[in-house]
Amino acid sequence: MASAYEMSGSIKVIFDVQTFASGFTKREFVLTMEDDYPQDIKFACIKEKCGLLDQFAPGDRAKVSFRIRGNFYKERYFVDLQAFKVEKTDSDGTTVDVAEGEPIPSDEPMPF
Repeated sequence: MASAYEMSGSIKVIFDVQTFASGFTKREFVLTMEDDYPQDIKFACIKEKCGLLDQFAPGDRAKVSFRIRGNFYKERYFVDLQAFKVEKTDSDGTTVDVAEGEPIPSDEPMPF
């Protein structure tokens, strides 16, 4: 099983769901991480996890649990941060509401 990571911050933008010809769905969002040098980090929710973002809006604080996924496609390497759990938090980091799902198996391919 692949390792899981967590990151907290404020949601900057939530993109629309993308549906590919194969039926694969993906929804991306950007989290501004809380650090001495804040950075905007893009995450992806795939398949049924796209609904995790329905209860969020830009400006909401959240803690994201994710896996790092790598893929080789058409002579290029890609890296995705694949979110499988998103929790609303208060300004002190306390969890407000939880939306989660089962982690996606690490051997599932990422079509583009």
